[in-house]
Amino acid sequence: MMKSDNNNSEFRIQNSELTESRLNGTLVKGIGSFYTVRTEGGTEYTVRCMKKIRREKKTPMVGDRVCFTPGQGEEHGWLEEILPRQTECLRPPVANVTMLVIVIAPVPEPDMVLADRQISRALSQGMKVIIVVNKSDLDPGLAEKTRREYAATGIPVFAVSALKKTGLNELREAMAAGGLCCLTGQSGAGKSTMLNVLLDLNLETGSISRRISRGKNTTRHTELIEKNGLKVMDTAGFNLLEAENALEPQKLKERWPEFADFEGKCRFRECLHDREPGCAVTEAAQRGEISEERLNRYRQLLTEAREVWRERYD
Repeated sequence: MMKSDNNNSEFRIQNSELTESRLNGTLVKGIGSFYTVRTEGGTEYTVRCMKKIRREKKTPMVGDRVCFTPGQGEEHGWLEEILPRQTECLRPPVANVTMLVIVIAPVPEPDMVLADRQISRALSQGMKVIIVVNKSDLDPGLAEKTRREYAATGIPVFAVSALKKTGLNELREAMAAGGLCCLTGQSGAGKSTMLNVLLDLNLETGSISRRISRGKNTTRHTELIEKNGLKVMDTAGFNLLEAENALEPQKLKERWPEFADFEGKCRFRECLHDREPGCAVTEAAQRGEISEERLNRYRQLLTEAREVWRERYD
């Protein structure tokens, strides 16, 4: 029986002198089993993933730096190697992000536990984080409340209105300095509308369901867009992020920057800042030096981390 053309193409890539034509690039889009790779010169190629990568249990992500062989004529090329990642997000599934841009809005109601989950994972990998309060014209108080909650963390908070086109210059400057940015947040927070204004695009935008006050997801795949001096990943919105399976509960406090000044000042050396007597972090929150709301969310995630850690071998 003759092998398929695709199998023959992959065989030729693996066993011929074509390895000399390998190029390096960045994966900028993936739809189905096809991926778009962009070289430093801006040329884009369509490739498919070689079986050896699947056998290594690797899944290509937008943002991956890869080695690939271009196709000949109308034939697609082959993605041959995924280079080591500096950072990795599982939701949205993207790689090598240097700045996470978390977008919230008055509507839908912000899920700050979801935001803190993302911040926790981003900071653990050395990413920069900023929070953008979109639709701030609907509720100017939300941006001020968010600034107060995150004042001790060092995380900047930007108040913008993509619809009114306010506050975008400061945001643009921060993102330009942030490197490869990933825009993320709940469905309906206005990420696509914001990108349309920042990058002069025409992305599809959605609306908010009146019945459930939840956003409709208009972005269906992740794409890396480079324009106007920005490198931004447009990602699908989501409303749920699962707990980490491999997170040791005692490591979680290291991801709350505002705790750092109080480490070593608690009564107990191994204090996890979970209502233990003589906890310096609890006392700081009571004095208003750090956010009590952030502390409560930390404790919620700590309880969850303990449960997941206990059940990891079940």
